[in-house]
Amino acid sequence: MSIVPAASSPSATAMFFAGARAAWLSVMAYVLIGTYIGIAALAHDFGFSLWWLAASTVLVWAAPAQVILVSALGAGATPVETALAVGLSSVRLLPTVISLLPLIKRPGTRNRDLVLPAHLTAVSMWIEALRLLPALPRENRIPFANGLGLSFMLAAQVGGGIGYYLATSLPPLLSAALLFLTPMSFLISTTRNCRLLSDWLALAFGLVLGPLLAVWQVGLDLLWTGIVGGSVAYGIYRLREARK
Repeated sequence: MSIVPAASSPSATAMFFAGARAAWLSVMAYVLIGTYIGIAALAHDFGFSLWWLAASTVLVWAAPAQVILVSALGAGATPVETALAVGLSSVRLLPTVISLLPLIKRPGTRNRDLVLPAHLTAVSMWIEALRLLPALPRENRIPFANGLGLSFMLAAQVGGGIGYYLATSLPPLLSAALLFLTPMSFLISTTRNCRLLSDWLALAFGLVLGPLLAVWQVGLDLLWTGIVGGSVAYGIYRLREARK
């Protein structure tokens, strides 16, 4: 079923709601609800309020970074230490923003029009945007991306509200399992979007290097996994293309 309105030249509002509809038709919205039920239970156990959780969801907008934020502050880390940890965790989103913005920009696009879609670019929104945006006219992509991203954020807020009030009855094992929904959904979606040899190599290297570096207790294991795995995958791909 098409996600684009039938009108030949849809308005920005129509494309915004088309993006919102696409978000709720995506499994990612329901994965976010489940994930944020777990995050909300964690925040409740550490004594943070529901309003604090909702504000941090809007400002941070990255589930792994929010887990770090809640657990670090709850364990007594200083704000500076927590900010550094959250910032390093969120460095992984920089390449996603860099790869998405050229897809939604067109000649004459104002920089201020890119602020909201850049902020909304979490992995869930990025995966669905890369899948859906190429089929749309370029002038419709920014409102569509905004509708997509804001709807995913709404799903996270819904999950946070549910989880916060269920926190006293959720078993710890269930909360942990819900937190695991997000990485599993990202893995499945990534395999669906792999097109080039470099994509598959980067995925394979990441699956091997990530656990190894974590077991070896290498600092910044996620960052090094991306740098080493991605660089080696790209190098192999370029070498193979050069030999052709």
